[in-house]
Amino acid sequence: MGMSDTYGSPTTRDPSEARATLEAALDLGANLLDTAEVYGPHANEELIRPILAGRRAEVVLATKFGFRIGAGGAIDGLDGTPANARRACEGSLRRLGIEVIDLYYLHRVDPAVPIEETVGAMADLVRAGKVRHLGLSEVSAATLRRAVAVHPIAAVQSEYSLFERGAEREVLPACRALGVGFVPFSPLGRGFLTGRVRRAADYRADGDYRGGLPRFQDEHFEHNRALVGRLEALAARRGLTAAQLALAWLLAQGQDIVPIPGAGRRTHLVENLAAADVVLPACDQMALEETFPRGAVAGARYGEDMLRWVDG
Repeated sequence: MGMSDTYGSPTTRDPSEARATLEAALDLGANLLDTAEVYGPHANEELIRPILAGRRAEVVLATKFGFRIGAGGAIDGLDGTPANARRACEGSLRRLGIEVIDLYYLHRVDPAVPIEETVGAMADLVRAGKVRHLGLSEVSAATLRRAVAVHPIAAVQSEYSLFERGAEREVLPACRALGVGFVPFSPLGRGFLTGRVRRAADYRADGDYRGGLPRFQDEHFEHNRALVGRLEALAARRGLTAAQLALAWLLAQGQDIVPIPGAGRRTHLVENLAAADVVLPACDQMALEETFPRGAVAGARYGEDMLRWVDG
């Protein structure tokens, strides 16, 4: 996402470095690329297309649909209708230059459309050979159970990290009971867990999405930065970066956890991938649990405009 949208600004994003990072990711053994129709919109799928052209067999390709995209690329609501599922799938296949999507997510649940109708239409795409597996993003446990009754769901994608542990209450247990994998997005707390973080006002000056997030606001920033300081101290004692330790903790939560840390540059990619080789002793896991219990982080994870699009 961050290669085309949301983080930074058009002047700070570097498409050539993004392409080099994608190539390097595959060279280093990463095999899951996660994109969406709405990233850009459309620009991120187009960015990935030339990478897939010569290396399709190496990639598990995930993309998403479910937003209504208006003229000029403005996002003006949700659309989980069967017609939009079909339209969006055709558009993603065309932009990506592929014949089948490996994992197709509903990006957000449309409260105006029963989940059974949306998943039913997605299942039709599987039967048509255009999609291999289905996923849901930011979905409640109750909605997941209804969806699974219509068609097998391979993965649920939602925010999960030391910074955001809400999924542990209901969604992650439901996934495990139903045999559904869990794909944490923002596993580094939208960059906060790297320690390389700025206040909301600084991000707003760049047009960066984080400028509007409560956890980066002045009233919450100092509290959250102090938490991350403890993470950095523990990481330093282990010879790791804060990002590596945060990812290692997440990977230690189970074999069904497949985090997707964003990396727009090769240096961050290499740093992130090294976390897969870290074995956390029980004492370190306990220290992290004590530092980042549920509710420890100040501020909501979204502003009110985005919270209304999270399935409750």
